[in-house]
Amino acid sequence: MTYCVGLFLEEGLVMLADTRTNAGVDHISTYSKTFVWEKPGERAIIAMAAGNLAVTQAVINLIEEGIELEDDPHGAPHTMYTVPSLFQAARLIGHAVRQVYVEDAEAMKAQDTPFSVSFLLGGQIKGRTMRLFQIYAAGNFINASEDTPFLQIGEHKYGKPILDRALDYKDTSVTEGAKLALLSMDSTLRSNLSVGFPLDLVIYRKDALKVAVKVRLNEDDPYIKDLSARWSEALRAAYQAFPAPDWA
Repeated sequence: MTYCVGLFLEEGLVMLADTRTNAGVDHISTYSKTFVWEKPGERAIIAMAAGNLAVTQAVINLIEEGIELEDDPHGAPHTMYTVPSLFQAARLIGHAVRQVYVEDAEAMKAQDTPFSVSFLLGGQIKGRTMRLFQIYAAGNFINASEDTPFLQIGEHKYGKPILDRALDYKDTSVTEGAKLALLSMDSTLRSNLSVGFPLDLVIYRKDALKVAVKVRLNEDDPYIKDLSARWSEALRAAYQAFPAPDWA
């Protein structure tokens, strides 16, 4: 299991993923689930993945090699460096997911291994609008909007409440968004052992056409430790400040 979250804000994108993978309690590994394709001044595309690691890597490898899209009149293979829009980038991942399904799903089923994979895809290409998509195991996808300014994949239930309460498309800056994403992750880390450090954080500012921040954060990072401690203290203080119910 994993947890990835993407924030779609007026100022830009914030995307955060953990790196833990596991196949049981005695087989835990660290793999990056964050992928960046960037040509500064021309495009910046970020993807984060959840699900079966072998499926994820197969999808990414297909994309790196290039995939033909059915409605392309030229029939040339596309990669993240050649697609003309983020919509087409989402279609590219969807095509790759379906191709891997055709090739591997039956063999995985025979081994009682579910075909599970999902992606967050965000960024911008010159002359196009900034987008954020969530791509499912069927290869179809949805996009974030002003009304729905965040998307999550993986173990999302613990980190959702704070985003529902505090995140706003217009009023949340990417800096505040990074803080909210990390608090969302902190709640997940505390409640689910299948999500773990290190964390990969990416920030993209709208129309910059280059990634502003790409950083890996470990559990001993001073800011992470301070944020987690302050959040725990704030929650305890808020809980203690509430009056007890009369009927108790």
